[in-house]
Amino acid sequence: MKVCIGGTFDKLHKGHKILLKKAFELAGETGIVFIGLATDDLTRNKKDVKPLIDRLKILKQYLSKEEIDKQAVIVPITNKYGLTLKEDFDAIVISPETEKNAMEINKKRVLNGKKPLKIIRVDFVLAEDGKPISSTRINNKEIDENGNLLQRD
Repeated sequence: MKVCIGGTFDKLHKGHKILLKKAFELAGETGIVFIGLATDDLTRNKKDVKPLIDRLKILKQYLSKEEIDKQAVIVPITNKYGLTLKEDFDAIVISPETEKNAMEINKKRVLNGKKPLKIIRVDFVLAEDGKPISSTRINNKEIDENGNLLQRD
């Protein structure tokens, strides 16, 4: 199976790891996971996002550690569609935050004569306080990458 997933993957946190795990589970042992990694131009308006080169290095290290790097193809993306309008994929793995984009992708794919992608939604991973883990919350020093609350002075 050919699966795609995309994002900024800044502060590679527990939520990102669960999304990636789901994508590789879907792909199976012989499938491929295309990971669209947002370019610096695409993240320019986001606060405190690491440069692409740093995010790529961290992502590659994680994939290697999990021994799934051989099934991964990481491609830079310059918009919310990435390769989804051009390439043939079987499924896309998304979070609730990106569900609207996936629906839009499928509409455009059908208009272009391509089969719609199977949309696999993974719910938000919650931190200790019951709120979603996010890079913003990590940047704000509310939580760590695993959703543990950080002590405030």
